[in-house]
Amino acid sequence: MQILLLAAYCSVLVVLCTYGAHRALLVYQCWLHRRRIQVGERRVEIAEDALPIVTVQLPIFNEATVAARLIEATGKLDYPAHKLEIQVLDDSTDETVRIAREAVDALIARGIDAQHVRRPTRHGYKAGALDYGLKTAKGELVAIFDADFIPQADFLRQVVGHFQEARIGMVQTRWGHMNRDRSLFTQVQALMLDGHHMVENRARFGAAHYFNFSGTGGIWRRAAIDAAGGWQHDTLTEDLDLSYRAQMAGYRFVYRSDVLTPSELPEDMSAFRAQQFRWAKGTVQTARKLLKRVVSSKLSLGQRVEACFHMLPHFAYPMMVLLSLLLLPALIYMPATDLRTMLLIDLPLCFGATGSIATFYITAEVAQGRSGWGAAKRLPALIALGAGLAPHLTAAVFDGLTKMAGEFIRTPKRGSVAGRYFQHAKLPLAELALCLISAASVVASIETAHYFAAPFAALFTLGYGYVASQVMFEQLGRPVPAPDRISAPGEGDAETEDLPGLAA
Repeated sequence: MQILLLAAYCSVLVVLCTYGAHRALLVYQCWLHRRRIQVGERRVEIAEDALPIVTVQLPIFNEATVAARLIEATGKLDYPAHKLEIQVLDDSTDETVRIAREAVDALIARGIDAQHVRRPTRHGYKAGALDYGLKTAKGELVAIFDADFIPQADFLRQVVGHFQEARIGMVQTRWGHMNRDRSLFTQVQALMLDGHHMVENRARFGAAHYFNFSGTGGIWRRAAIDAAGGWQHDTLTEDLDLSYRAQMAGYRFVYRSDVLTPSELPEDMSAFRAQQFRWAKGTVQTARKLLKRVVSSKLSLGQRVEACFHMLPHFAYPMMVLLSLLLLPALIYMPATDLRTMLLIDLPLCFGATGSIATFYITAEVAQGRSGWGAAKRLPALIALGAGLAPHLTAAVFDGLTKMAGEFIRTPKRGSVAGRYFQHAKLPLAELALCLISAASVVASIETAHYFAAPFAALFTLGYGYVASQVMFEQLGRPVPAPDRISAPGEGDAETEDLPGLAA
């Protein structure tokens, strides 16, 4: 029994350490390819008369608190009016329809080419809306912004110059976070996304590996979308799916971390979990759809290995759940090591397990001029939140392995009116159970002298407990009135319930 337990426990640790080693490799690649990254992070000048026609697509669904802000900001883009088209792709079923229409009318009154586009149905969700808009789009380039983003006035002039090179298919910019300092929760979310943008994207771009359009804050060459087969909605991460198909069609991507597009982070745990569930499930679906094709392609070995890590990161979450379940029996049945062995083996393993994560996020913060110490201070909270999300995202992984497509549950936005939209969720029974098991592991680690396991078990306990308590507080503390509907584009619209707020 001890041998079987040890084998299972070590196998889980090996998988998790492999993901940790990959993070360290990404940091190294940022340093190794720093020159190419720096060159890529420069604006490419283009003559005024050579500016291409650009269509800006704004896909929205029940975004009453942020729709006007988005449309107004888009109308302030510094670009020749005769070369700019704005499409508000509105699938809404509430007062957002009126708000968006009025905001579009205001742009039209200013001489801006803007349309308020309504579809007969919500077929294909966001991917379907983008594809529907493309059928009438005038632009050879297509910029996309989600409802919680605020495009800056110089966005287009910063990025369109790259498309003078015929094989550039997409330029992605970095996300900013307007409410990152609202709470520790938003600070940790911002740190997670900073790691993706400032380490993962920059490393992949620098090493000439595939990276992806992040769904918003980027601009596409229309021909690249068409060559890749267009927007498809058989996965929940249509952005990742199209990105790989376009790059395999021969187009190259550019990452501009120096161009910042402000956005809004979820402030409710329920909304954040729903967002992460969609991303995890969709990434697994994309791996099912494309990974075999990528692995069997003529890409370099390094590109294929990186693609595997890129499309399979969420499998770390089932491993974290298994680790939580195996830790308690391992502490009870496996003898503790002596002090010398702990110092020579256990201590280096602990530093190795956390060191790559710390280096990853410190690098992300330092690269954007923020404090590395600030990242280090938030690291325990980040690890705890990652653990707390593990049960929910484990379900997302298995959902992605067994089902394609699915309902696109958009993330409720706070915007101008807090509480206008609310994400409903089941009570977190799995998190509560794992919180109790991890708490028992803390006690067992002290009683059996496995002292290096105690801090990790404590972080897992805090993570599971925090996520569970936040979800319960949000779900039990708010009423669930009947949703307010004014029109129905036909398909699966009840993604979030609307609470009383803005008058229709």
